[in-house]
Amino acid sequence: MQNWLFKTEPDAFSIDDLANMSNQTEHWDGIRNYQARNFLRDNVKLGDQVFIYHSSCKDVGIVGLAQVVKEAYPDHTQFDPESKYYDPKSSPDNPRWVMVDIQFKQKFSKLLPLKVIKSMPEITEIGLVKKGHRLSIMPVQQSEFEYLLSRCKEAS
Repeated sequence: MQNWLFKTEPDAFSIDDLANMSNQTEHWDGIRNYQARNFLRDNVKLGDQVFIYHSSCKDVGIVGLAQVVKEAYPDHTQFDPESKYYDPKSSPDNPRWVMVDIQFKQKFSKLLPLKVIKSMPEITEIGLVKKGHRLSIMPVQQSEFEYLLSRCKEAS
């Protein structure tokens, strides 16, 4: 099993949106970066744990936890001309983009801010703390995942 951090803009889709889904499960669509896509397609597996991270907002940071419940399959938004994620170069016979399904596990009562994460000497490998490595989907080493999870639960 691996661990991940998935970024989302809370005004588009938040941890609360995931928690309020009828079965607390949703597809993670709209990824249009090739490296992030490759992680989804090749590495994200059933049962993997996922930090949900709110970005592009006033308070950025880790807000909750989810789990992968369906591995990569074609992202339907790439075929929809009305979607902001439409890709005219993609076709059902040769899809370029994938998505996974995640299920809500927990919302932390307090956000673990990026500023705090960057100040942790134990956290050195996650892309959040590396210049130029700020993908919307990023792996989290087991030791760093456990440490961040313990800090998230402490703050809650």
